[in-house]
This record gives sequence, structure tokens and C-alpha cells, in this order.
Amino acid sequence: MAERPSSKTPPIIALRGAALAYGDKVLFRDADIAVTPGDRICLVGRNGSGKSTLMRALAGEIEIDGGERFVQPGARIGYLPQDPAMPPGVTVWAHVADALPEEDQGRPREHEVDAVLVHLNLDADRLVDTLSGGESRRVAIARALVARPEVLLLDEPTNHLDLPTIEWLESELQRYRGGLLLISHDRAFLRKLSNRTYWIDRTLVRRHGAGFSEFAKWADKVMEDEETEGRRLDKKLVEETRWLREGLTARRKRNMGRVRALQGLRREKVEKLQRQGNVQFTLKETDRSGQLVLEALDVCKRYTADDGSETVIADRFSTLVRRRDRIGLIGRNGAGKTTLLRMLIGTEAPDSGRVRVGFGVETVYFDQKRESLNPDTTPWATLCPGGGDTVEVGGRPRHVVSYLRDFLFEDRQATSPVRTLSGGERNRLLLARLFAQKHNLVVLDEPTNDLDVETLELLEEVLADYDGTILLVSHDRDFLDRVATSTIVVEGNGRIEEYVGGYSDYLRQRPEPDAGTSARDTRRKSDTPAGKTQKKLPLVKLGFKEQRALDALPDTIAGLEAEIETLREKFADPGLYSRDPKAFARTSDRLAAAAAELEQAEESWLELEARREALEEARAG
Repeated sequence: MAERPSSKTPPIIALRGAALAYGDKVLFRDADIAVTPGDRICLVGRNGSGKSTLMRALAGEIEIDGGERFVQPGARIGYLPQDPAMPPGVTVWAHVADALPEEDQGRPREHEVDAVLVHLNLDADRLVDTLSGGESRRVAIARALVARPEVLLLDEPTNHLDLPTIEWLESELQRYRGGLLLISHDRAFLRKLSNRTYWIDRTLVRRHGAGFSEFAKWADKVMEDEETEGRRLDKKLVEETRWLREGLTARRKRNMGRVRALQGLRREKVEKLQRQGNVQFTLKETDRSGQLVLEALDVCKRYTADDGSETVIADRFSTLVRRRDRIGLIGRNGAGKTTLLRMLIGTEAPDSGRVRVGFGVETVYFDQKRESLNPDTTPWATLCPGGGDTVEVGGRPRHVVSYLRDFLFEDRQATSPVRTLSGGERNRLLLARLFAQKHNLVVLDEPTNDLDVETLELLEEVLADYDGTILLVSHDRDFLDRVATSTIVVEGNGRIEEYVGGYSDYLRQRPEPDAGTSARDTRRKSDTPAGKTQKKLPLVKLGFKEQRALDALPDTIAGLEAEIETLREKFADPGLYSRDPKAFARTSDRLAAAAAELEQAEESWLELEARREALEEARAG
């Protein structure tokens, strides 16, 4: 049974014995939830379990079927829904200012509106009914903050916010003295802000007297206790809780191995960058790519707006991406992360400089807008559009129902209409379809938006086991820490820097705001032992043979790529073996040999190019 809240401090707002069902589906029953001054509560649960509905009931937006709702007389309740409605014909400034409380002793508070609009990067003169979904959410956050309510109810407040804005919002909420109830997929956000946890678990609302940082341990204990009881009383209970045990326990038992693997990848990245000198970086893959996946050299990109103003996205940015790199891209909204990503994968051309995509790279792209799903079809048909019951994943066949289980779908859902799926389940289906495509480079643009914690952990698991290369844009700090081997930071005004590791590693390595040295200089100094002077490299250049090899390798690589393409076309002829078995064998052998030669040539070019750049930088320094 759910633990009842303490009655020592009178709640500002509460539900007591609340119940709500939609048709035959019970969302919650006998729910007791209360928010008192100083509470920092996170509300967690599976996507579709009823978190947002419970918050709406607490806010008074919907009626409950049973129980009662209590609000202290005169208490102001601030509520941020996921999709806030905007009135027509009203400016952003006027809409936010309308939420200001009455003036305190005649002192105006309009300056608070100006300040919050600056922090949330909102145009005061825009009409609110012309805003995008993300902008509307930022306006709703501004209204909630300036209203200074006794209780704040926030449903996914970090969705579509960039990292600097998320950190600013964190600091604002840490200073807030009222009661706070949060729903969020941002685990770092929840850990920093919560001191209580409510968990909607199979229609029960459970309460724990600690924040989100203790949730996993607590949930494991709840499941272990239920499993023990279930063995004694009813095996059916064990089956019903299978998804949660696997999600919270089995994955976590494998977590340390994945952490060690990620640390190994990060060490490899450090070694590669050391071999490069100080160049400015400054799922099972279906077909193995070469060692070189992407190369950008002195890339420049800028846009000119209608008013003549110019935005510089990249100014002489260079990087090398090798097979199995996991690279995160972060920066303020509008700084150019998506543009840089599109340039790297070759779908948008730079103004100058060069971008090269390695041979054999097969890309799948999960963009911010998300592909649409046909609501009238089924998950089975979505993954097998041509019929049958098999989907090929990582070069091997899988039964579609077994594959859907990997993405936490129940067997019965395989043949249910897509329209019956929750938002999180639809995102999981999109990810399942994505990873069933042919690929060795996965590109994820804001993959964590609108994903619940359970789906995030699943995505991290899939990416941790992936043998290919990953590029991702994300504002989720935990996600970057658990996935990325390096982080590219789009600073703005054309400045782009790369740091080894995830977001926390970037915070440790980045220079102080007033530092006069570049990030590269900072990293170089931090690697020098205290009290010792770093020796300068001798002012030399590549030897004659090395330079000659470096000059010849691009043509060698291009020739091998063309030969492999011709051999693959020949090999694809279904009648070749029956007509000429010897020619089939020769083609097969040469294709394997040419692929090995290409990988060796790319590796040699990468080593020589990194050495050349290191020597040039040493001469310049």
C-alpha cells in the first residue's frame, strides 16, 4: 500500500484517496499526495502511467472520480502543462506580466518580467499565438516564475530548453521557497532539485522520503519484496512486474561493464587526440565502415538574415571522427548545433573548407521533429512493412515480437493499433524502427526530448552495445555523461571546441570565462606536471618519404573506393555464381582484400595527417 504523507505540516495542496479511470483503464486509485512548504517532490512512473493526469487533477484542471482535493484558502498555485494554451493577439511581455502578483507596498515588479524574458531568450514583442511549441513552454515557465505562487506544479519544464537555460532554471528553483512538484525526464535536474519521491506504479501512488537519487535503490527493494511475496502467493504477479525488474535491476547489473567499456573508449579518444597533436577538434553496425568515418577541415559557415545581420556558425573548424567514436554536440539554442551536424554528415554544404564522409558509411538520422507513424497500422506492420514476421537487426534475423520486447513492448501490443500507444511508447517504436535500418553511423538530434526515464535508460543500453559510430545533439547531461566519448561545444560566433568525455568532463576542462587562453591551451597546460616546463617539439616537418606517402594516399583511397564499388556491383549479380563460379570466387576474394587495403590506407593517412598538423602547430607555437 502507498505510504501516506506526514500530517505534521499542513499541506498547501493535496489529494486524498483520489481515484481516476478513463474507460476501463484505471490510472490511479486510493492516491494520497500532498505538497507542503519546502517540499521538492519528483513524480515518476512509466510513460502512460498517469503522471501528467495526476498533476492535472492536483492542479484542479480535471475532476477526479473519487476522493477529495484540498487547497489552502487563498493559496496561489502555479501550473505548467506540457502543452500550454496561448491567448490570441497578446504579446509575450503582456502575457507574462499578467501573471505578476499585486504590487507589494506600491512597488512595481515589471523589471522581473524583463529579467526572466532575457534569461529565457524570449522576444517581448512577439505575439504568443505565433510562437513555436518550445517558445510557448518558455513563456509558460516565465509566467509561473513571476507569479511567485505558494506551490509550483511543473510538467516536463526542461523540454526544448538548452543547457544554459536548464542550469539557470535549476538555480531559480533552488532559491524558490514554496512547494514544488516536478515531472521530468532530466535525471540530473531531478537529482539536484528533489527531496521527496512519488511513484505511480500499476495504479498505486507510492511515497518515498528521499529524492530521485535514491529512487533506483528504493524501486529495486520494492520489486524484490514483491517478487518474494509473489513466489509465495501468485506467480502471475511476478510476470506482471517483469518489465520493471528488467528495466531497473537487470540493466543496472550490466551497467558497470558498460561504464568500463565507455571509459575504455574515452581512453582511446585521448590517445587519438594526443597522436593528432593539438588539432582543433579541435546497436550493431550492419556493414563495417572504414576507420575514417568523417573528416572536417577548416569548415566555415555563416548566415545572413533579412535585416542584414550575420550569424557565424563555424569559423575554420576541423575534426576527425573515427569508427566507434561517440560524439555529443551541445550549445545554446540557435548557436548552430543542427547545422554543424548536417554539415558533418554531408547533408548541408559549408561555405568553405572540406567535409569528407568515409567510404562505406551508412547513416540513419533521428531528428528533432520525429518521423510520423501511421496511427492505423500496428507496431508489427511498422517494422515489417513488406509483410512477414522477421526483422533484420545487426545483420541477423529477429522475430518481430522478440525485437519489440527489447524495446519494452508487451506481446499483445505488437498487433494493437499505433494510436493506442502512449507518447513514450511511440518514441520507443521509432527507435526500434531506426535501429532496424541498415547503418554504421547513428545520428541523433535531440533524442531525449519527450522520452521518459525508462526509455532513456533503454536508449543508453542500446547505444552502449553499438559497434558503430554515434553523433548526437542533446541537452541531457546524464545522457551525455553515459554515452559520449567526446563533446563538441558550439560556443557561438563561430567558436567550436571539443573536449574528451561527457558533459561533466567538459565542465572540468573548460577554461574560466575570463581566461585569455583557448581551450586547447588549457588542455595542453593541464597535462603538464606541476613545476615542469613542457618541452617544445623540434621545428621539423614530415620527412620526404612521409610527405610523399601523405600526398599519394588520397588518390590511393579514392581508387580503392571506386574499385570496391565496382566489385560490389559485380558481386550483386544473382547469376554470377551459376555462370562463372571462378569469377565469383575471384570477385569475393578481391573485395575482401580491397576492403582491408582501404582500411590500412585510411589508418596510414590519419596517422600521417595528425603528425603533420602536430608539427605545424609546434612550429607556429
